[in-house]
Amino acid sequence: MKSYVAYYRVSTQKQGVDGYGMAAQRHAVERYLSGQDAQLVASFEEVESGANNDRPQLAVAIQLSKARKATLIIAKLDRISRNAAFLLQLQDSGVDFVACDLPNADRFTVGILALVAQRERELISQRTKAGLAVAKARGVVLGNPRMLEARIIGQRAIQERRRAFAALAIKPIKEIQSTGVKSLRKIADCLNKRGELTPRGQKWSAMAVKRVLACN
Repeated sequence: MKSYVAYYRVSTQKQGVDGYGMAAQRHAVERYLSGQDAQLVASFEEVESGANNDRPQLAVAIQLSKARKATLIIAKLDRISRNAAFLLQLQDSGVDFVACDLPNADRFTVGILALVAQRERELISQRTKAGLAVAKARGVVLGNPRMLEARIIGQRAIQERRRAFAALAIKPIKEIQSTGVKSLRKIADCLNKRGELTPRGQKWSAMAVKRVLACN
């Protein structure tokens, strides 16, 4: 029986108090482990900003994973950190880990995704600031520029994560297509039977398959 240690994180105190986000993460982990010969040794929760890499609960989770020779499991890769240096440091700790939204990712691909995510975050910030400067020069009333900037960065970050997921999800889809299965609905059925999950930790649908194919 394989052992797992779960780590859940939300970025705001309100999310931590209300449980918003935590429940969804726990559900994703439970669904990932269901049907497997696995046991959840322990779980840890943390309310911490993504910009802060000081995660005491994560440190305890890593230590326990080492002691029990368990796999650290998280619902979404960005729950650990969007900071590439921190994620690579986690990899160097020697602890095996898996993200429910990227089950096919290994240490090598996760490292690449982390570097890409950090670079994209830097480029988004640069493009957003340049766009705001141009708009301001034209006399556009921006209202709260920080709110607008945060909205733009958030939307582009979501798009980047979707592209990254599609790059990984295309492999099992191509494998299924190679067997002669062409229908989007049948491909989705095959993915569900294999236990694959969508970026939101849901079962596959024909539309979800279509979106991945459109990105590749």
